[in-house]
Amino acid sequence: MFGGKTLKRTWKSFSDFFEKYALILHIPLAMLLVLVNESLSRHSLIEGFGFITNHTGAFLYNSFIIYVILLLVFLSPRRLFMRIVMMAIVILFGIINCIILNNRVTPFGFTDLAMIGDLLTMQNTKYFTAQQAGISLIAILIFVFLMVMLHMHSKKKTVQTKLWVRILVCAIGFASLFPVTKACQAAGVVQTYFGNLAQGYLDNGYAYGFAMSVVGRGMNEPSGYSEKAVDDIIKDTEKGDSTLGSVKPNIIVVLLESCFDIDEYPALSYNEDPIPYFHELEKKYSTGHLTVPVVGAGTCNTEFEILTGMSCKFFGPGEYPQKTVLKKRDCESTADVIKKLGYGTHVVHNNGGNFYSRANAFSQMGFDTFTSKELLDITDYTPLNTWPTDDILVGATKDALDSTNTPDFCYTITVGTHGDYPTEKVIENPKIKVKVKGVDQGRQNQWEYYCNMLNNMDRFLKEYTDMLEKRGEPTLLICFGDHLPTMGLQNSDVKQKDIYQTKYITWNNFGMKKQDQDLTAYQLVSEYFDRLGIHGGTMVDYNQTMTERGVSGKSQKYLKNLQMLQYDLLYGDRYAYHGVDMYPASDLVMGINPVVIDNVYYYDNRLHIYGENFTPWSKVFVNGEKVNTTYESGQVLSISAKDVTDGSYLVVNQMGSNNTVFRSSNEYELKLPNTDE
Repeated sequence: MFGGKTLKRTWKSFSDFFEKYALILHIPLAMLLVLVNESLSRHSLIEGFGFITNHTGAFLYNSFIIYVILLLVFLSPRRLFMRIVMMAIVILFGIINCIILNNRVTPFGFTDLAMIGDLLTMQNTKYFTAQQAGISLIAILIFVFLMVMLHMHSKKKTVQTKLWVRILVCAIGFASLFPVTKACQAAGVVQTYFGNLAQGYLDNGYAYGFAMSVVGRGMNEPSGYSEKAVDDIIKDTEKGDSTLGSVKPNIIVVLLESCFDIDEYPALSYNEDPIPYFHELEKKYSTGHLTVPVVGAGTCNTEFEILTGMSCKFFGPGEYPQKTVLKKRDCESTADVIKKLGYGTHVVHNNGGNFYSRANAFSQMGFDTFTSKELLDITDYTPLNTWPTDDILVGATKDALDSTNTPDFCYTITVGTHGDYPTEKVIENPKIKVKVKGVDQGRQNQWEYYCNMLNNMDRFLKEYTDMLEKRGEPTLLICFGDHLPTMGLQNSDVKQKDIYQTKYITWNNFGMKKQDQDLTAYQLVSEYFDRLGIHGGTMVDYNQTMTERGVSGKSQKYLKNLQMLQYDLLYGDRYAYHGVDMYPASDLVMGINPVVIDNVYYYDNRLHIYGENFTPWSKVFVNGEKVNTTYESGQVLSISAKDVTDGSYLVVNQMGSNNTVFRSSNEYELKLPNTDE
């Protein structure tokens, strides 16, 4: 048996040996770390070894990335401590990716770090509960504490090699990353573009995928980019003036969250059609398949393509342009184009206004108004109490349309069918009962829940079109699925053999001809503008012209010039505008209906504030300071009487995440009742 002293001597001998040959021994260590992370990505050690055998070149390249990172160890006199820290960070990212892949198809990338603020706004959802937030915080604190303790108790070692030599070795290692990466990309060992982000990470390795999400953001300048090249494209594709007649229909675009026509999933059967109205619209009005840029998550990238006519293909893996380039630059959109024809432009959404930086993005895209959940009196939620039901969007859209004396362009975003879908049975007596071949009971439960939420969506669609019909104005409705649900579907599972295809459907009340057509997300709105005779805008005209010519939206011929124009508008010199910002950001107004304080009453040591258009996100401010506010109803809020004095000024603010004030009420001066006898 080994005593404590023997073990200590053995460990010291091993440690000394490892440090002596660390430059070499870091190679198998890097390989081991890659194996761990790839196994975590695949939730299987066997599949992790499969990555080594099936993608040997990518495995070696990912090991090289980790090896270079481990070179930082040699800069510290506490090498053991630094090695443990570096290993822990690498594995931590793998664990985070593993957890995220349990909730969505899209792997963890650098852009997700920018989404932390948004993630925190999703508390009490299946994606991120308050309990999970607490556990995450505790885990981070424990990790930091352990690292501090390890650092305090770790010993400095005399390093024989001079510091400048160690710095030089590190510098050479990191400098070599660029040429080695370029060589591997040229040789096809790793890819530069991931058509399927999730599959891209699996084929190319997590380390490389994450690194690409860090350095591969934005757009590279296309070959041949110049003022003449841009002018030539515009002259070749410009459509001239709009030919829209005197009757200008409202145009409403509705994003149906995670909407998937389950008839295209042969393994699934059901007791009754979950989406009968959807299928009825499909038979009567124009429809088709829609190629979208994401699967399982990443709604805002489909949204970006729909609203701008641009493609996310040209951005780095996992990038959300609404949270990157649109933070600092306005962006031509379909809203901008149609505003020039006298249309009002609106967005309606039953989730947070700051999520995906939407309030900022919609301003950059030129919209007039944005009604987010903070401006809606939401009280009804899905069975898991995670997402608001979509029925509230019917009235909210009507309010937006009624707010102008002009025709309107309205973009409505639903959330009722949003994941995560429960593996346990939640609905006691579901209307829609399903059977799915080849899956376990947990997945069966997920599909059953999802199909019943689809059924709710279908009823919402009927209520929505009934409202539009009742208003009596000529209206075109375009509805589309932003991506498939997070159910682990593969290409082989669906009829189209492409999990990047959803469906779009339409409705109209002015006799628009049925003309089915498969499109990409960046073609959709431009195509229907064209059918109505609406032209104008760099991207709209380009998409219309190329589609008219029968050029496939996925072809290199189509994409080459699309990339040139897109780069020019988002990152380049805007040659298309000839020095004039044609589509500046708008002064976006949050909400349609004013928030009003009418009266206040005292009762039971509380001040009850009566008014209009209060929501669960209404907060009372007393003399400019926020106080504890209880939401009673859409007409009543209450605060403690201790928070006010005679002459206090009250304002109700509609609050978004990060203490954003989206809208404010009138200022109300408080006059306390005279209690003297």
